[in-house]
Amino acid sequence: MMVTQASGANAPAAEAREGVAALGGAALLVAGIVLVIAVLPAEYGVDPLGIGRKLGLTAIGEVQKSIQAFEASRASGTPGVATVAPQERAYHDETVEFTIAPHQFMEYKYRLDKGGALLYSWRASRDVNYEFHAEPDGAPQGYAESYEKKNATRSASGTLTAPFAGIHGWYWENATDEAITVALSAAGFYTMSHEFRKNAPPKTKMFQ
Repeated sequence: MMVTQASGANAPAAEAREGVAALGGAALLVAGIVLVIAVLPAEYGVDPLGIGRKLGLTAIGEVQKSIQAFEASRASGTPGVATVAPQERAYHDETVEFTIAPHQFMEYKYRLDKGGALLYSWRASRDVNYEFHAEPDGAPQGYAESYEKKNATRSASGTLTAPFAGIHGWYWENATDEAITVALSAAGFYTMSHEFRKNAPPKTKMFQ
């Protein structure tokens, strides 16, 4: 009789221990999932399941790696990636507007030395097809290096560090039945600009 009572009294305690063990196991499982999905991609750039990249967490890890590498290079006295790029050319900025007739195109390009910087932003009144490209000095006629090409686009902005000396700029095509206005703002270390249109002589602007 006494043995039966002891067994009955220990049953709740045993169930409680099993419950605690189950909760502990669940907590460890959740912690492991968080580690694989969030911590590893964000902190170490390790993404075994590919979920971290979809959530944008691997970008955080890459930024942290870059910061750590920069700090390590400063601490060791070894040069890292340059954060200042001196320019011999004068700095210029301008805002210009162009009208493109229906089913016509135009180009506007800046002359940059190798390593010259260009900051730009443009917006069109309607969708245009465009290509951001460059023609290296000394290249065969008609040759161009394409940076970016898109259709049915109304705006774009960014920065460019010229990989070579030449003219760098945009081709805009109006594929609609109405005239389109393109407004461009550009700043950088260019020396001149060139405007090209079909059946028209090029227009050149000098920057001192």
